[in-house]
Amino acid sequence: MDSVTEQDARLRIADELRMFLPANRRREWQQVTTDGTSTLGHHVESIGIPLTEVGPMVAAGRGVVPAHLLAPGEVVEVYAMPRPQPLPAGPRFLLDVHLGTVAGRLRLLGVDTAYHNDMDDPALVVQANEERRVLLTQDRGLLRRRALWLGAYVRGSRPAEQLRDVLERFAPPLAPWTRCTSCNGVLVPVAKEEVESLLEAGTRRSYDAYGRCGDCGRIYWQGAHSDNLEEIVQSARIWTENA
Repeated sequence: MDSVTEQDARLRIADELRMFLPANRRREWQQVTTDGTSTLGHHVESIGIPLTEVGPMVAAGRGVVPAHLLAPGEVVEVYAMPRPQPLPAGPRFLLDVHLGTVAGRLRLLGVDTAYHNDMDDPALVVQANEERRVLLTQDRGLLRRRALWLGAYVRGSRPAEQLRDVLERFAPPLAPWTRCTSCNGVLVPVAKEEVESLLEAGTRRSYDAYGRCGDCGRIYWQGAHSDNLEEIVQSARIWTENA
């Protein structure tokens, strides 16, 4: 148990946020030393919690903001971001290089999702800000960049868990089979006659309904893997409806 000094303030950390604390300090109450200049937001981040994950903070029954200066002896309750989280702009996302599978699945669901497998952190922040996209990542350092307008930590170690976390947190409207999983462009229906010269013989014989990406021109049809993709779509609908 840490000793308490006259300069200490206490933070009561919500259960959902304790995963960000060091393993040997993963408990409800956290003590921080005030210095008259460090903000509440600084203290929260200094114990490992990205501010993107923090919701209301309450001291003496009133809400306080990250810029609040902690006073000695003060007690602040730190809550997790409410779900579903309201967004100042529409649900548009940008995923970092480690979340490529999730990006493809979000596009499958018709969610506007930007992704690049070779973009560094500064470039991600620039694109997120310019296009008003929520930056999704598991990199806490990236979420702490002051220039970033809005980001979110993605929980889970597997793509299905990560996708569920994003859908439950933001509950975006779903429009499956309307976006290109390769480039995020919008799919438009296309007559078979217009694309049959681009198809293999087996595909031409087996399928009649096609779509084409308005950006990259890629052709889509419901083929052999459609059952697996439909499982993803059905699960996503359940997660979003229950958010």
